[in-house]
Amino acid sequence: MLWLKALHLIFMVTWFAGLFYLPRLYVYHAMSEDEISNERFKIMERKLFFGIMTPGMILTFVFGIWMLVDYAWGMYASMGWLHAKLSLLTALLVYHYYCYRYLVDFKLDRNQHSHVFYRWFNEVPVLFLLAIVILAVVKPF
Repeated sequence: MLWLKALHLIFMVTWFAGLFYLPRLYVYHAMSEDEISNERFKIMERKLFFGIMTPGMILTFVFGIWMLVDYAWGMYASMGWLHAKLSLLTALLVYHYYCYRYLVDFKLDRNQHSHVFYRWFNEVPVLFLLAIVILAVVKPF
């Protein structure tokens, strides 16, 4: 069980690294004005999303679900903190999807947002991380 938890946490950190960095790349991409920078950001964003962020997300869920099936679900199924955490993870999947949508917009040169929008968008995963970690560690309800 501790190996599952360790792998779950490792891939959660990997996923969040991408969730923190990709929107920051969007900030710089939205500010870029030359074609060389534009193309460089497209490559960086694609590699981060498909090479680090999405595999991190998938493996976070694989090991998290594995832990639920093996151990926690029977023990914690009636506890509110787990349902709250799973709800936040569902919302985080929506955020991940929006990261993908903006990736496609930049790829097709149809970005509609300013760097200021992406600066705010970049702060959202911090809120998710705080809430999810507090729920998982403190188990307040």
